[in-house]
Amino acid sequence: MKISLTALALLLTGCVTSSDVQKLQSQISELQEQLAQVKRTTAGKEEVQGVNQRIADQTQQLLKSNATLVAKVDQIEDKMNNTQGSVEQTNFRLDRMAQQLTQSQRDIDDLKRAAAAAPAPQSAAPAPAMPEPSVTEVNVPAPTSDNPMEVYQAAYRDYQRGNYDLALAGFRDFLKNYPNSELSSNAEYWIGESLYSQKKYSEAIEQFNGVVNKYPKSDKAPGALLKKGYAYLALNDRPRAIVQFQYVVHEYASSRESALAKDRLKQLGIDTK
Repeated sequence: MKISLTALALLLTGCVTSSDVQKLQSQISELQEQLAQVKRTTAGKEEVQGVNQRIADQTQQLLKSNATLVAKVDQIEDKMNNTQGSVEQTNFRLDRMAQQLTQSQRDIDDLKRAAAAAPAPQSAAPAPAMPEPSVTEVNVPAPTSDNPMEVYQAAYRDYQRGNYDLALAGFRDFLKNYPNSELSSNAEYWIGESLYSQKKYSEAIEQFNGVVNKYPKSDKAPGALLKKGYAYLALNDRPRAIVQFQYVVHEYASSRESALAKDRLKQLGIDTK
């Protein structure tokens, strides 16, 4: 606001009254207030612009930091996935070892029972005492050519040594000649294990199916079902593998195979509660 021409005229003529002076002072005060307001407004705009700039800078920095963080998280996830894969492979090997140890012990027990039940060989005259023969699995009477134990033990030793073709031939010969033996279910099972060890997973599944169908009450049934699950996993058939593991858990809850099936389901992200 400008000072009025009337006020200036009064000042110049010297005919200024106190009332005129007060008006002039009031106008000057208003001008000063307006000037201060303009300065404050200008300063406020500059501050706002400064704040906006700082916000923009901080936002840009946060975006860069976020991109860096995402990259680090991706690296960590990759490492975790690789570690998980290694752990799963290790667990799988441990499961196989534990199962083989369990099955080996059961077979040894079966052989001991069969050996104890076998009739003693008849002889015309008493023979001098001879040291007991030793075999790889258990101590049994020396087998004759028509003794089923000889065929079974030979096949089982071939399996333990990794001679899977020989083991398959031996167990199949055993089943052909002694189909009603107490060890028939064992022979059927180890045929499946030999096929599985050769990575013939589809054939192994069919063989394990035969064990379950022919000998549903055998102690080899839960093991056959469990190994079917492993074979399906090896064939990347995850849904069927899960079904097999769940069946073992529910139908053979107190067995060693059930515990192994639970562990594998947990690794697959399946809750077994």
